[in-house]
Amino acid sequence: MEIIRCEDLTKIYRSGTSGVHAVDGVSLSFEQGSFTAVTGKSGSGKSTLLHLLSGLDRPTGGRVIYQDNNLFDYNDNQLSVLRRRRFGFVFQAYNLVRELTAQENILLPVMLDGRKADEDYLKRLVEMLGIEDRLGHLPGALSGGQQQRVCIAQALANKPALLFADEPTGNLDGKTGREVLTLMRTVSNELGITMILVTHDLGVAEQADRIIRLEDGRVAEDSAEEKVIG
Repeated sequence: MEIIRCEDLTKIYRSGTSGVHAVDGVSLSFEQGSFTAVTGKSGSGKSTLLHLLSGLDRPTGGRVIYQDNNLFDYNDNQLSVLRRRRFGFVFQAYNLVRELTAQENILLPVMLDGRKADEDYLKRLVEMLGIEDRLGHLPGALSGGQQQRVCIAQALANKPALLFADEPTGNLDGKTGREVLTLMRTVSNELGITMILVTHDLGVAEQADRIIRLEDGRVAEDSAEEKVIG
């Protein structure tokens, strides 16, 4: 079942009288519970596409449809609430509040939404990520891999339908990166979360169910189409 799609999505960055098509007429559909990796060279538009799909940036043209609604029909406040409640985000930079403990960072999205934390769910999430003994530590006392695990827990704290990840293993060594990615996939599978991940690392991309390769803002390859054709 489809959970989100984009139609003729375009993003043009203006520079004087010329424009750069960072995303150029992309149409894609993503199935609920799937794990998709978006790859491509630097400047291919993969991060821009992720930001458009998740409502972090507004397109020059086209639509993103989530639950039968165009994200960009929402005003900024409505879009912010939707992202906080239904979308999770993991980035290359850990984006943790340095003055808060790991546990406080994880709870931050729930607190900002004014809701009561599901303690049983969060306990299970923390156990799955293997950070039970690090909850009282500040980010500065955690390794890179531990900080990224805290970020994943934070991204999933509000039980999102979609998890968007932009180079989540980019700051980690190979072994730690593979461990974190395996955890992301395991947690997403168990919780039924759709994951869309951007990476330049083909080794990371190959762990996904589907690989989309961008080139000059357009879809150059889509393994889902290849499977249909085959």
